[in-house]
Amino acid sequence: METPRAIACTIYPDVQVLDVTGPLQVFASANVELQRQGRPAAYTLHLLADAVGPVLCSAGFALVADAARDDEDPARFNTVLVPGGWGVDVQLRNEQLLAWLQRAEPRVRRLGSVCSGALILAQAGLLDGHCVTTHWDSIDTLRARHPQVDVAADRLHTYDPSGREGDGHVFTSAGVTTGIDLALALVEHDLGGPIALAVARRLVMFLRRPGGQAQFSRFLAPEATRAPRFAALLEWIPGQLAGDLSLDVLAGRACMPPRTLTRVFQRELGMTPGHYVERVRVEAASALLAHAQTSVSTVARLCGFRHPETLRRTFHKHLAVSPQAFAERFGVIATAPDQA
Repeated sequence: METPRAIACTIYPDVQVLDVTGPLQVFASANVELQRQGRPAAYTLHLLADAVGPVLCSAGFALVADAARDDEDPARFNTVLVPGGWGVDVQLRNEQLLAWLQRAEPRVRRLGSVCSGALILAQAGLLDGHCVTTHWDSIDTLRARHPQVDVAADRLHTYDPSGREGDGHVFTSAGVTTGIDLALALVEHDLGGPIALAVARRLVMFLRRPGGQAQFSRFLAPEATRAPRFAALLEWIPGQLAGDLSLDVLAGRACMPPRTLTRVFQRELGMTPGHYVERVRVEAASALLAHAQTSVSTVARLCGFRHPETLRRTFHKHLAVSPQAFAERFGVIATAPDQA
């Protein structure tokens, strides 16, 4: 019987709770899916901190570390994750943590960060020469403090066991919930596409989320920089694609009259609010179709097109191809399980 992979997440005061619990829930859910098939659990989960016991996280409640980090031999862990959060700045001066990560890097199979946890890995000197990402709000800080690091702003994560575009050993993920995307990629590599897809369905999320830098659409990162007054609105839109994103709804969310929103949006972003929403919906639909996660009719519903014919017309308008042809042309085959 294969030995379960030990997954460790190091925690500290004011850690972002979703950076910790999101990825760990993915691994736990993978265990559940395996057990439903009569197979043994693939993962054991561990929280490490300066000392055993409760650690107050960003949400105001405590996570409980089951081991003191310095008491643990890094070699026992298959994967170590470093989360981000408000407490990162203090941890950049935590010499014990930085030294432990330096010892861990050559001994663990995989070492990754979630969100602004990339700043900790960079401070430990472990990201030099790597292509990395982090939370959009920490991109400039990471670039300024660590010019020897190749920072990619428009990525969900940089885990790539094939080595073609990223790294399968030291890797990073963007803001907060992208830690879940990263964990799904790890599960897919370890256990195969069907288990990862089952976990994604169980958690009601994409196996591979549309967009680049992540928690938003790929259109948000540059657009929010150009139009900071709309940053909150642009962040909100991708999570509401199946709902009502009419001009009146968007105007209410932006606290502007509809005509004012249209005029200012057009001036600052070069398109109407309706056109922007349509682009984001096409992007989301493209990602779902490319990875064969569901039917065209379901994609139409999930992305707010209501009817497959509306999706078809919009695809032809933007991409000059039908949704079905797009799926056939760009669809991918799930990766095989990792036997290592």
